[in-house]
Amino acid sequence: MVIEVYLIIGIITAYLLGSIPTSVWLGKFFYGIDIRKHGSGNAGATNAMRIMGTKAGIIVLTVDFLKGVGAIAIGGMFQNQIPSTEYFVSYRLFLGLIALMGHMFPVFANFRGGKGVATMAGIVLAVFPEVFFICLGVFVSIFIPTRYVSLSSIVAAIAFPLFVIFVFKTELLPKVIFSILTTVILLVTHRKNIQRLIKGRENKILFKI
Repeated sequence: MVIEVYLIIGIITAYLLGSIPTSVWLGKFFYGIDIRKHGSGNAGATNAMRIMGTKAGIIVLTVDFLKGVGAIAIGGMFQNQIPSTEYFVSYRLFLGLIALMGHMFPVFANFRGGKGVATMAGIVLAVFPEVFFICLGVFVSIFIPTRYVSLSSIVAAIAFPLFVIFVFKTELLPKVIFSILTTVILLVTHRKNIQRLIKGRENKILFKI
């Protein structure tokens, strides 16, 4: 019974951590705006960079990234209580997913958050470090010539489960399921971006101070 209580506390903590609306609070307290009413209307690093500048965008990106890392770290606190490797991995990934949901539907910002790319990247680094750096390379290789953050994120997200399953041949089913599920989530949150990309109307990112 005690361990169940701790596990539930971990889930709640992961959600609250993910719910920290970095760009919303930064815009409100330092720029006097609601970032969700400007630009693309998304409460993420890209829109923060576009509306509030490069420095603000980097801050949002960093904090949102660390939310993903932090959620996985919370799971690490219960390693001794969850003896099975598969159960332990499943719990950590579940916490990561909960933090991702918190980022997308933050209780501190009327459940209107970002698309989850940075938070997902933090989770991937914490659990799939080798795959993270490969996907980062994929992201950069697409972003540099195109300047489309959305396209770069989409391609990197699609590459994620492919590397997990076919290159690293991951045998733990929870990791395989997580890689596929989070990719589907990212594609769904980027559906409007995909439509704009097809129509040639997607905005490129331009850096400004």
